[in-house]
Amino acid sequence: MSPEKIPLAGVIGSPIAHSKSPLLHRHWLVRYGVQGFYVPMDVNARDLRDVLMTLPKAGFVGVNITIPHKEAVLEIADLVTDRATLIGAANTLIFRADGKIHADNTDGYGFVENLKSGAPDWTPQSGPAAVIGAGGAARAVLASLLEAGVPEIMVANRTRVRAEKLQADFGNRITVVDWVQAGNMLEDAQLVVNTSSLGMVGKPEMRVPLDGLQKTAVVTDLVYTPLKTRLLEVAEERGCVTVDGLGMLLHQAVPGFERWFGPRPDVDAETRAAVLR
Repeated sequence: MSPEKIPLAGVIGSPIAHSKSPLLHRHWLVRYGVQGFYVPMDVNARDLRDVLMTLPKAGFVGVNITIPHKEAVLEIADLVTDRATLIGAANTLIFRADGKIHADNTDGYGFVENLKSGAPDWTPQSGPAAVIGAGGAARAVLASLLEAGVPEIMVANRTRVRAEKLQADFGNRITVVDWVQAGNMLEDAQLVVNTSSLGMVGKPEMRVPLDGLQKTAVVTDLVYTPLKTRLLEVAEERGCVTVDGLGMLLHQAVPGFERWFGPRPDVDAETRAAVLR
């Protein structure tokens, strides 16, 4: 009788050395006593298809996908979920027993779960949301907020045409705000989300005026290096409930781990500590 296969999973991107996903999944593998492995793989664009076709033969049950391959994998996958199609990107692949590759996007799920965890009193009906940025992360956030029932979402981006594309794709609950007016949209917002890289280590600071922030607003930043960005610092000083970006990374990993390895992992203080180490 042959021994049971050890399940393998990992994360594919380029570069990949900075990824915290291996730390997270190793923590859960040990915690739940799973005989499995999760490895980082630096794969360039021209090799992506070949690598994805080969991995299942080597015992891989699935992978996470990160920059710059999240859009390209939609062309390679056999089955794509509705939410991955709407967002236009996938971050989680499942290699099925029938040989088919199933693509999903759990970023929006991770965003909302992080919000629920860090700001339990927030509800979608609290009022309008203000979103800064219009890239792939913004698409995941918009999809999840609209699905949750947020009545209006204002979007400001340095390049207006990208925000207008979001409005065209996601419908009339999206309002585009000029970048120079971005500070003004905070006056009505009960949820403020930075989906851009502004404020990240090595990137420009966010110059959006924050005077309009209401103390009743929940403020969250998808940037998690540093954990407390200037946006979150100012929001905290104003009395807002703030939610850092690390939790989104942790929560978006839950569905993939469960599909690949079995147990549904908990996101708790110990999990955060393991990743921050």
